[in-house]
Amino acid sequence: MEQDRGQFSSKLGFILAAAGSAVGLGNLVAFPVMASKNGGAAFLIIYLFFVAFICYPVMMAEIAMGRKTTRNPVGAFSELSGGALRWRLAGMLAILTPFMIAVFYTVITVWLIVYIREIATGGLEYLSGETAFAEVVARPSLFGYLFLLLAVIFFILLGGVKGGIERLARILMPTLAVMLILLTIFVLTLDNASAGISYYLIPDFSKVNLSVINGALSQAFFSLSLGMGILITYGSYFSRSDNIPQSTRMVAIADTSIAFFAGLLILPAIFAFDPNTNTDDLSTSSVGLIFSFLPKIFLSMQVAVGYVGASVVAIIFFTLVFFAALTSLVSIIEIPIACWIDEFNLSRKKAVGVQAVLLTLFAIPAVMSLGISDFFTYFTSYGGESKSYFDLVSDVFYETILPFVGFTVCIFCAYRWKVSGLKSELEIGDAAYSGSLLEKYINFSLGTLIPVVLLVVFTSTVAQIYFA
Repeated sequence: MEQDRGQFSSKLGFILAAAGSAVGLGNLVAFPVMASKNGGAAFLIIYLFFVAFICYPVMMAEIAMGRKTTRNPVGAFSELSGGALRWRLAGMLAILTPFMIAVFYTVITVWLIVYIREIATGGLEYLSGETAFAEVVARPSLFGYLFLLLAVIFFILLGGVKGGIERLARILMPTLAVMLILLTIFVLTLDNASAGISYYLIPDFSKVNLSVINGALSQAFFSLSLGMGILITYGSYFSRSDNIPQSTRMVAIADTSIAFFAGLLILPAIFAFDPNTNTDDLSTSSVGLIFSFLPKIFLSMQVAVGYVGASVVAIIFFTLVFFAALTSLVSIIEIPIACWIDEFNLSRKKAVGVQAVLLTLFAIPAVMSLGISDFFTYFTSYGGESKSYFDLVSDVFYETILPFVGFTVCIFCAYRWKVSGLKSELEIGDAAYSGSLLEKYINFSLGTLIPVVLLVVFTSTVAQIYFA
């Protein structure tokens, strides 16, 4: 069984894999637009505050739970609680959540593949049309791309922790970072790019209100893969000789750096080719911005670099986003696989097979949810709006449940596992942790401040999405 579970080969392997799980569509698109709409650097300052004082402690707690037990979320909650049913159920929620998030994330990744193919075959102008996205997502040919993507993902996961997940992260994360930096440098040399930089980096505290603060925390929490069971599972693959606080800090820095540089790419690109852009009109939806708005921006680049040049830049950007989505998707799908291995004593090969079948069954209706099938397109309604099956999965599991799972982690570590148990685990590999300011802050905040903040985010999200 130890051979089935595997382990990261080094601290760097863990950092790259955990960063790969964290870096996704939220970093590359939603973060820079939210910053531009909500006070620029003022939003960035609030975001960094939440990363340091809310997310960082929760990250350490999740990783410590995984390393202490060398189990998936179900096993970790169960073992550390002495088998208490209510905590085992909390672990099950942390398995169900990433499974369902993988459903809609898979569909978005399929769309990315289609866009890359369209642009590579000269279709950038077509994708810039008002109806292009609605037409693309309603194509029956999406199923072919879906099955191809799933085959690639599960082939990677068959390689295990070191031969699959870590190897992918070691290749794609540095590649993603280099592509992002080079593309950012190119965009910053364009005329009018300074307007985008101003919107992004000049603080405007007049725009800061309770909604902005809530949005900054939600973005930070979602961006760092908290509440999905990923860090508990990755912690179970983490060496007992390595330093959890230091490694967690590196993951947070890497994730935040990607988001920051994405802002230096997206906003200057928008203003360089449309100086009259009103940021209040920009959608914070990653899907809407990537697939409906940005193709128009790339097409407008043909004035400066020609149609071929604009297409090349667009391909690089969409490939960059695809890499981010792929690393996140592999990480998310690994969580239930670890559960099948730990809790049902399946071999990795059988666990991957079970997960492949389940994900395919749930992903097919999600693909059909935007025009292929009226039943799944108009699946339900709440909050005064009609919702598709795809919307339902996204709203329930990505938007709503993540902060609640984070809340349960905090309460569990503070009152069931006890802060003393967490402290003992965090001291392993970090002798300086005992008696440090970090230890004092976590002892104070993990059972008081942080769960209260997360509960507020959860309740406000429920009120907004389901009750308008």
